[in-house]
Amino acid sequence: MTAAPKILAINGSERDGNTTDVLRHAAAHAADRGVEFEIVDLRNVRMERCGPCGDCNDRTFVCAVRDDIPSVVGRMIDADGIVFAAPVHGFGTASLMQTFIERAGVGYLRFNRPLSNKVAGVISVARRYSAGEVWAQLTVNALLNRMILVGSGFPATVHALHRGDALKDVEGLKNVERLVDRMADMMALLREHRELTGRDALSSTDVNERVGLPLNELAGTK
Repeated sequence: MTAAPKILAINGSERDGNTTDVLRHAAAHAADRGVEFEIVDLRNVRMERCGPCGDCNDRTFVCAVRDDIPSVVGRMIDADGIVFAAPVHGFGTASLMQTFIERAGVGYLRFNRPLSNKVAGVISVARRYSAGEVWAQLTVNALLNRMILVGSGFPATVHALHRGDALKDVEGLKNVERLVDRMADMMALLREHRELTGRDALSSTDVNERVGLPLNELAGTK
């Protein structure tokens, strides 16, 4: 029996609040589509900040800092789709998500681009301002990792202030549901192509775009 497709949601909020409520709403909608939806709350992940080593642009091996990031990255690799969700704090991306992007991206994902061709979705939650800016940053992060980003029409931005307000944003939640639907459809399409042809729909052989660039040559490639 074929396993159900799986979406892993990275929750970048420091609180059990509106972003969590939105992701639980998304999980319920995904279940109706027969899609497994698992949430990783970064507030419960042991995650160190990037240190002062400064060798990120030169080394060809994973980060030496020991924390829970490798475990989360492994779960992302095992999933069919990934949702990046974060609230707006201080007119920007919440610090937990920012730290995760830096640690996971520079420390583990840049070398072989293991998230290539996985389906991606982005959700931002804000009182009023900067929802689009945070959504855009997370979108660029997904594209950097060569993921397949599906649109939801209007971006999946949800507006809320107090706990519970997110579940009152009818338009925002509809966009979240549409995002989940399109992720489910794309994951099914990619799986069907793989079953019919025996190969992935998109190539992932060019794994590291930094190699060969004059200002970004990695150690051992000069």
